[in-house]
Amino acid sequence: MLFRSQAARAQVVDHLRARGLRPGVVSRGYGGDAQGCVVLAQTSQPAEVGDEPLLIHLKTGAPVVVGRDRVAAARTLLARHPGIDVIVSDDGLQHYRLHRDLELAVIDAAAGLGNGWPLPAGPLREPASRLHEVDAVLQVVRGSAPPRRFEGLATWRVDTAPGPAYRLQAPDEVRTLADLPRHAWLAVTGIGRPQGYFDMLTRAGLRIEPRAYPDHHAFRPGELPADRPVLMTEKDAVKCRPFAGTQWWAVALDLAPEAGFAGWLDAQI
Repeated sequence: MLFRSQAARAQVVDHLRARGLRPGVVSRGYGGDAQGCVVLAQTSQPAEVGDEPLLIHLKTGAPVVVGRDRVAAARTLLARHPGIDVIVSDDGLQHYRLHRDLELAVIDAAAGLGNGWPLPAGPLREPASRLHEVDAVLQVVRGSAPPRRFEGLATWRVDTAPGPAYRLQAPDEVRTLADLPRHAWLAVTGIGRPQGYFDMLTRAGLRIEPRAYPDHHAFRPGELPADRPVLMTEKDAVKCRPFAGTQWWAVALDLAPEAGFAGWLDAQI
């Protein structure tokens, strides 16, 4: 099963486990400097294995292996965890040597396919026509962005909403955004489309000072003020845990696929 979007991958992994399956994940580990294939552990560092694979492992508990060679990563995963019966590949659509039974493309409804051109002229890694070869498209809708139309494709809408927030120094301390203090927050993130995150916080009634960093930004000690209240995404939080200030909080993202997607996915498997 191959597709994009860290949050969607985590949710699919949880769904597969709830069905009684034993999923594992393979990933490139973008942003990490791992050599060969690396099996993730609770103590893995994002600088080695990448922020998104580590977050998937921490949130789901599923076995995760990172490696440039997806086939080698899948073989390593099965060798270390022979009970796995379904593999979810992170960002693996263009890795054709890796066998796939199901392909899911995840698209941001607001951005769509951008200008429709592959890299370096546009944002796509393959021609737009490749989309008509996948089994289904998931459109992640943030705020008021309307979903796109993809004629002839099985397309499912996925709505987003802010989930609970937790304090980095005490992850068991969980609050809704409505229960957070009403002071001004420094909202920071290193994700691909930061404005959606900032808009989500503003819609929740929070006063924020937005500060965007490049996607997969490697936060360092001293880069953020330790004495200020800070809100960040979970993807950023995995890199900031070792040096977090006392009032640094991570905000989870809840995804709600439209009715019918879970049944469709179960039927494919």
